[in-house]
Amino acid sequence: MKPLQENIEPKKWEKMIEIKQVQRVDATVVGPGRFAEALGSGFGIDPAFAPLEIAGTRNIRVCQAIGEALPFGDSTYARVSLFFTLCFVQNPAAVLSEASRVLQEEGQLVLGFVPATSQWGMNLQQKKENGHPFYEHARFFTVEEVKTLLTEQGFLLKTTLSSLYQAPGEVAQMEAPQPGMDKDAGFVVLAATKA
Repeated sequence: MKPLQENIEPKKWEKMIEIKQVQRVDATVVGPGRFAEALGSGFGIDPAFAPLEIAGTRNIRVCQAIGEALPFGDSTYARVSLFFTLCFVQNPAAVLSEASRVLQEEGQLVLGFVPATSQWGMNLQQKKENGHPFYEHARFFTVEEVKTLLTEQGFLLKTTLSSLYQAPGEVAQMEAPQPGMDKDAGFVVLAATKA
């Protein structure tokens, strides 16, 4: 079975969610950089060094840091992207607060996550419970929990898209994203601005 991230084509989301095109003025919690590269992110952070090395090979400037304490000044970026991030951070509210702090006034938060209630979310939760080292500290959120977190941190949802309705291990083809924030989708992407 391919990893979840390999079942999603980031370029299919870009135009549908109206991701702001920015010239090297965005920040991403980057991981190995697959989504950051596809969306033209210029700078990425991650607490782990190994993913930063991979992201660096994708022409992304990188810095070892955590999302709860971004090493950037206020109102620095036009876009902050968080893909597959909230489930791995210690304090999701602090990460979103920091994203808001570093975003410019008209800036955009782009957030991608696996809903806990989806087949993919339940599959990853099972991996966690079975002791998978990558997911042992993960916490998967429902669509409603993510909406609440965003609202509490002063974000206003603008656009939402959902995809990955095929079950884990049964993905036959890439799916086009559908409008809306569907709790049964394996992957949801949203764009939000500061309220």
